[in-house]
Amino acid sequence: MKKARLVDIAAAAGVGLATVERVLNERGSVRPQTAEKVVLAAKRLGYKGIIPSLYRGTIRIEVILVRPESPFFSRLNHAFERIAASLDSSITVHRTFLEESEPEKFAAHVADSSIRRHGLIVAAVDHPAIRESLRKARAADIEVVQIVSYLTGRDDVFVGIDNYAAGRTAGFYMSQMLRHAAGSIVAICHSWAYQIHRERIRGFSDYLGSQRDSALQFSEVVFGWDDDVKSAEVMTQVLRRCPDIVGIYNAGGANLGVGSVLQRFQERQGRDCIWIGHELNDETRRFIASGLMTLVLDQAPETQARRALDTILSRMGIIDVPVSQEPVPFLTYMTENIGPASSHQ
Repeated sequence: MKKARLVDIAAAAGVGLATVERVLNERGSVRPQTAEKVVLAAKRLGYKGIIPSLYRGTIRIEVILVRPESPFFSRLNHAFERIAASLDSSITVHRTFLEESEPEKFAAHVADSSIRRHGLIVAAVDHPAIRESLRKARAADIEVVQIVSYLTGRDDVFVGIDNYAAGRTAGFYMSQMLRHAAGSIVAICHSWAYQIHRERIRGFSDYLGSQRDSALQFSEVVFGWDDDVKSAEVMTQVLRRCPDIVGIYNAGGANLGVGSVLQRFQERQGRDCIWIGHELNDETRRFIASGLMTLVLDQAPETQARRALDTILSRMGIIDVPVSQEPVPFLTYMTENIGPASSHQ
């Protein structure tokens, strides 16, 4: 890319040369909205000069996540925090946590035109009000990327793993590890509120259903809302109904709740149960190291955060590098490859 001249920046921003000179030389007397156009045009044209401190953070990207207390979203949040610290000073990444149980309020925040943002990265439940709010954001020329999960009928870029493939992979491992066993298999997830959980369960069920000579029976799916207490309650009920359980697939979070119940069950029964879940964190590392959990499928939140930000910046013309649109590869961890039981966050 050839060196950006002030006249080129002026043309791209739709302002006069004198305005560009005032902004880039910090001479003031420029309306914030106009200065924003100049800074954005300068970055898009590859301007190498230092953006004056007065206009640092002019390019704003908001990341909206849920459940900051959960290990996965905590890990994703920290990834955004680390990456944001390495970005150009003209770019600000603001992280917001909203309640997933209040989709109307979630949608109102997304659609709030008083919040200045050029890009929006969103992880949300599938709800009509949120879908409409994202449509309005796109109509306002805000670049939108959905991360981790997506809404049905999405029109935005999605950054995440292939969740159907993840479910089939869990089904493959489950059937192979229980090749000579007979009994029930159950699955637990947040609910049907997340499209990704529906896809994981569908992939898991499809694979098990394709094993026609198997003596395994996929009995039921229960919902724990990714809450440890609720998940422990529903798992306790399932184990009472199906004492012949030989496999559990947790397609969502709340592994602590599932693990506490499963450990007591196995101690009473005097036999092991194959347990497959998602996300490598301190909890799942301990469960794998103890032998209670068999393996986890990790969706690499650090990679998702990096790719989501790169996608926004690329679509805005800030960076000129190819950004993959393929699903983020997920990783498989078990006792053989998790290493020492130390924090992964």
